Amino acid sequence: MKHSLPLFALGALSVGALSIAANAEAQSGGFAGPDNLKLVTVAETSELPDDTQVKLQGYIVKALGDENYEFRDDSGTIVVEIDDDEWGGLEVTPEVAVELTGEIEQERNGTEMEADTIRQL
Repeated sequence: MKHSLPLFALGALSVGALSIAANAEAQSGGFAGPDNLKLVTVAETSELPDDTQVKLQGYIVKALGDENYEFRDDSGTIVVEIDDDEWGGLEVTPEVAVELTGEIEQERNGTEMEADTIRQL
């Protein structure tokens, strides 16, 4: 009987560790196939209606503060908002090409994008 408590405790710790690992794995997964989002250039975003879902490919070149970043492609730059929880551990530099998906926000001071996902190309 002296060994029952330590073995039980070890079993409970093992189950807890497996549960944490499974939960972490479940949070990092998702669909990786094609989507129906239109790939657009930064220049094209100014012509799109508010809340249009799009995809941009290019480079995040500067942090502007408050989860806002300057994004650049060959056609120009746009301010994008990327919430901290959207990064998923990804670290990029201005030399790393990324793809953003999200919605266009037509603001008084210009066009912006609110990103839903970010992935390295």
